[in-house]
Amino acid sequence: MTRGMKLMMIAPVAIVGIALFIALGGWFVMLLWNWLLPPLFGWHAINFWQAIGLLALCRILFGGFRPSGSVGPRWRHRMKERWGHMSPEDRERFRQGVRSHFGFDPPAGEGGVATPGAGE
Repeated sequence: MTRGMKLMMIAPVAIVGIALFIALGGWFVMLLWNWLLPPLFGWHAINFWQAIGLLALCRILFGGFRPSGSVGPRWRHRMKERWGHMSPEDRERFRQGVRSHFGFDPPAGEGGVATPGAGE
């Protein structure tokens, strides 16, 4: 079997699987919303299509559209690899750059920064 033939056989199954996953997710969100929020807060019940929209909105706001778990481990691996190739001086320079970028001052007594009133 060629690769193109395999794709032609897998594509319909994948499309149906994705549609089924979205439908089940929407149904689950609708059930949870209608079970919890109207009795607790007096909010209106939602229908299936509103649940699908809510699911999409949450995915956009909190999850993005990248596959979950694919970016973190790759980034972490690259950072460990780069860190392993750095000299101690390079590592300290990197730490200082991150501290200055995010506004973290070194603790008192480190880096020549004196705390006001410390010597009095």
